[in-house]
Amino acid sequence: MMETKFFSLEIHSDNRLTRIFRFLLGLFCIIIAGYWLVYNIRTGGNDLTLWVTTLFLIVFGTYMVASSFGSCSTFIEFSEEFIRIKNNSFLPARTIYAKDILKVEIYPLKFRITLKDSRTFITRFGMSDLERNEKIKDEMISFAERNNIIKETGVDG
Repeated sequence: MMETKFFSLEIHSDNRLTRIFRFLLGLFCIIIAGYWLVYNIRTGGNDLTLWVTTLFLIVFGTYMVASSFGSCSTFIEFSEEFIRIKNNSFLPARTIYAKDILKVEIYPLKFRITLKDSRTFITRFGMSDLERNEKIKDEMISFAERNNIIKETGVDG
């Protein structure tokens, strides 16, 4: 049985101090939003800017807290029979089973997965870590070969 291979798609890796700072900043934003809301409602200020500011602080604070725990990080994970891809910080990870994949197209800075139901998923690598990109492309080729999936390589177009 194959071990799961995990590749982060993040530009940089976080250390513990960065995650703690992000958590505290998020918590601070949520506390300030609560204070701002209570203070302005008590003083009779109930306009659109109050709600927009409060909503922004709560959403931003929640994002910072969630990202401090790693739930907003992007990644690609290869298993024997599926690929899990999270290439958007806000959306959940997508699991794509090998039996559902029609074709994989691999380009220098992205890859495209075409499913049997004609849906396609594109993941872009970026240019920050070319060595990691090569490892992901090699693993994608291995995954396609293990599961008898059509694979094409080409130049970005």
